[in-house]
Parts: sequence; structure tokens; C-alpha cells
Amino acid sequence: MKRVETHDLDAISNYKMVDVPNPQPGAGEVLIRVANCGIGYVDALESLGRYQVKPPLPHVPGQEISGKVEAVGAGVTGIKIGTRVITQIHGGFAELVVAPEEKVTAIPDVMGYDQAAGFKINFVTVMHALRDRGNLQPGETLLVIGAAGGVGSAAIQVGKCLGAKVIAVASTPEKRAYAERVGADHVIDSAAENFRDQVKELCNQKGPNVVFDPVCGPLFEPAFRSLTWGGRHLVVGFAGGPIPALKANLPLLKGASLVGVDVRQFEIFEADKGKEHLQELLSWVGQGRLAPPVGKAFEFTEYSQALEYALTGKGVGKTVIKVADVSRS
Repeated sequence: MKRVETHDLDAISNYKMVDVPNPQPGAGEVLIRVANCGIGYVDALESLGRYQVKPPLPHVPGQEISGKVEAVGAGVTGIKIGTRVITQIHGGFAELVVAPEEKVTAIPDVMGYDQAAGFKINFVTVMHALRDRGNLQPGETLLVIGAAGGVGSAAIQVGKCLGAKVIAVASTPEKRAYAERVGADHVIDSAAENFRDQVKELCNQKGPNVVFDPVCGPLFEPAFRSLTWGGRHLVVGFAGGPIPALKANLPLLKGASLVGVDVRQFEIFEADKGKEHLQELLSWVGQGRLAPPVGKAFEFTEYSQALEYALTGKGVGKTVIKVADVSRS
């Protein structure tokens, strides 16, 4: 089989497509023919050794995979050959991957492989953020910063499924139009000088109940200040660069909360709840309540361009790489 790997994390140009023996599933494992692999900013950082923990070498990028089960190892009972599935393991830039059965999940018939490859990380992150950490309630207002990115656009859709009014914040007309297409009720230019006034007007002279913030950039403090009484500002990531600070009197004056969202640790300490969230989200897809958007798609041979593109953080939705044509039947 073919896979993309490197023995040197210094540059994306060091990655090469190589031929390696086909992997075989051991006991409790599943062999998956890869259709698509999602690529995010974190994957690009990891490919250059710039993420929190450097990966072992040789490194094969990609960790969010969709495809079809080709074989199962001894003791596998919950997954059958031919099942369309997703999994989250390292090494997705490959034609075949082996994953533990407990990390493999069947997907609805209506879900495309390209949609599935960008689903789990972003949507479970959002569900954990909005439901567990933000306690978002029907009828409340959700302000989404960085709304055109993969996790931001997921926040728009999940927010609507949870019954909220959603205000999306994005930096360009194209990104704001995209946010509207995936379900935002209103959009605001992230560079607007009267940002807080616009938010207040859209919230009937009050403020949002929840801010979903994967950027934590220049709008971090203005967005927190815009919260209504009892609001919750969710710190999801720092795509904006330097980590900002907040004066301690602001939560007091607002009766508001600054709440951290770390899906990695959530899935360690509350693994069962994470699986429940994933199943509920997939049921929404099957019911037609949720239609995961797909961002820019690259062919497998364009792996370098895909990693470079993901590194810019300029894409809309979740970037995917198309590894192979895998039949749906």
C-alpha cells in the first residue's frame, strides 16, 4: 500500500509517498480501507513538530479517517466487514489503517465519506463545549468567533440543533457568506469598529449568553465584555496567536464565567460521555438535522499542498484529502 511519511519534521517538503506492506489487523482490531482523511491546523503543526508533543518517527500525518472495513481481527464482534466507518488514530495519510475496535464507529448511510472525515474532532469538541461547559439552552444566543473554520462552522450547526440563535463572526465577506450558508442567523465582520454595538443590537440591547471562541485574539476581551448577565465565554483554542489575558474584575461585574474547553482531556476523563456525544451527533446526521459542511478537498498526491493549506488557517470548513474512491455499497 501507499502512505505519506517523513523521517525529518523540519519541512513539509520532507514528506514522501512510499510503498509499505499492507497492515494486518490483530486481535480486537479492524482494518479500514481509507476513503478520506481530515486535515486541521493541529495536523499541520504536528507534521512540523510544532505541536505540544512531537510525534515519533517515521511520522504519517492525519488522524481523522473515514472509510470501509476490509477485515477484522479475532474477537471483533461489533463491526462487520463492509461497514462504512470513521476512526480517530494517527497515520491517516495511508491507503489502509488498523484501528482498535473501540475506536471505530459506523456512520449513517446518508453521510458522505468527505463529511465523515472532518466530523468527529470538530463536532464532539463543539458538543462538549456548548452542552457540558457552556450549558447552552434553547432560546439563548450564541456568539461564534472564527465562525467559518472547521470548529466554528460546527458550532453554528450544533448551536442551532440545541435551539440557540447564532451570531457568527468572520473576517471576510466570503467567510461570512459561508457562515450564513451553514445556518448562522446573523453575521458580523470581525474587524468592525462598532463590534460591541452590533452584538448588542442583535441581542435586543443585551448580550449573548455564550461566546464560543477558538481564536482568543483581538476580540477576546470585547466579546467577554459583550456577554449578558450570567454569560459563559468558552475558551476553545488560540488560533489568534499570543494568549490574551482578562482582568479579574470583569467576570465579577458580569456575573459571567470564563470556561476552558479541552476535548483531548475530556475524552480521557469522560470517555463514555464522549462516545455518547458522537452517537447523538451521528443520529442527528441520519435524521437530517445536521449536514456537516465540507471544506477544500485535495487529491492524495496533493498531500504537501493540503498540509501547507491547513497550516495557513485560512480555509472554510474542514479540509480533507481524498485518499481513494471507496464504494458506498
